[in-house]
Amino acid sequence: MVHTKESILRDAKDKGVSFLRLQFTDILGNFKNLEVPVNQLPKALDNELLFDGSSISGFAQIQNSDMLLYPDFNSWVVRNEDGHQVASLICDIYNSDNTPFLGDPRGILRKVLAEAEAEGFSVNVGPEPEFFLFKTDSEGNPTRQVNDTANYFSLGPADKGEKVRRDIVLALQSVGFEVEALHHEVAVGQHEVSFKYSDALTTADRIQTFKAIVRQVAEKHGLHATFMPKPVAFINGSGMHCNMSFFKDGENAFYDKTDELGLSTLARHFIAGVLKHARANAAITNSTVNSYKRLVPGYEAPVNLAWSTSNRSCMIRIPASRGMGTRVEVRNPDPTANPYLALAVLIKAGLDGIKNKLAAPKEQKQNLYDLSEEEKQEQLIGSLPENLKESIEELKNDEVILSVLGEHAAQKFISIKEKEWKEYILQVSEWETKRYIQL
Repeated sequence: MVHTKESILRDAKDKGVSFLRLQFTDILGNFKNLEVPVNQLPKALDNELLFDGSSISGFAQIQNSDMLLYPDFNSWVVRNEDGHQVASLICDIYNSDNTPFLGDPRGILRKVLAEAEAEGFSVNVGPEPEFFLFKTDSEGNPTRQVNDTANYFSLGPADKGEKVRRDIVLALQSVGFEVEALHHEVAVGQHEVSFKYSDALTTADRIQTFKAIVRQVAEKHGLHATFMPKPVAFINGSGMHCNMSFFKDGENAFYDKTDELGLSTLARHFIAGVLKHARANAAITNSTVNSYKRLVPGYEAPVNLAWSTSNRSCMIRIPASRGMGTRVEVRNPDPTANPYLALAVLIKAGLDGIKNKLAAPKEQKQNLYDLSEEEKQEQLIGSLPENLKESIEELKNDEVILSVLGEHAAQKFISIKEKEWKEYILQVSEWETKRYIQL
């Protein structure tokens, strides 16, 4: 729905709104919130509300900390929270002189989408964020015990997440989501609620709203929802497959009915670009130390830089739908990624492939998990980085992807992630103690 300042003020009055959440995202993907009473709504709509950016990861420095929230009117929603009518607006970040803040993740995605639009393309994305439900202790803190021992597509009573998922769906529908399916995932305690694709910016907004609602609903059920990629060893981890398509003049530019596979030359260039930059993009799409505990062979995780129409051992899969539904499914991102940055770098990588007419490698129909490293090298099949440090080094050397982030965001992101890696390697794990303490 298209909103104006007048329609928002009228809707707030008609629905008895008491509070307003002004939401934005820091460079790490954390969803932030400035809540104000509804009497501040006119000031918010006029972009007059300041906040301290120096305390937000990757934002302003202490000597220039005042920043402005610019609400996106079309993100306006109203939801009942504990008996109060609470509205929310997702915001872009501006400097105090009313210029766009170059380190705003939402602004970074906008910049890449403008580049695609200049070439005549609109970008649609359908995400598949998975999550686990864990039991909590008497103080509400998460334990290490998942909420059930069910598996893929299980029914109750084995699947103990049915009520939670249904309440999640109702909450999502109350803020305008079109939910398509809900089910138990492969691993114990793992779940998925999928919602309909939209344009890339709206999808990134919805990923943030989705994760917030999932955690809020889980808490009401006495559970903790986590989007951690690999919270439990030796079982499947949580991914966030991104189904992407480019449209031009109202038609799906990835579809070609004359092609044997129904894929256009443009789609193949896009695939080539995504694969070319995948190792650098992993720093963004798989942005935590834990992300790489998921990206290992044997748990349906996509570690191989290859593509196929059906083979799930490849990083890119082309689902069976053709025509308007033709899309490229990028399978390596996980739900801890900043959705604005993840979509920005994936789209940029695809645009680079299109611009330079990169040739996609041949389709891989064999199970790549069965190949040795030597066999993969012989067939020129690369792999994603094995850890966060490796991916950060790849990012540092990829000028195309660095250009997406811009100097400020790239420097801040890399600095934060290098510190995260250093903190990690100083830790001594339980496995290490058991393995080596008696040597």
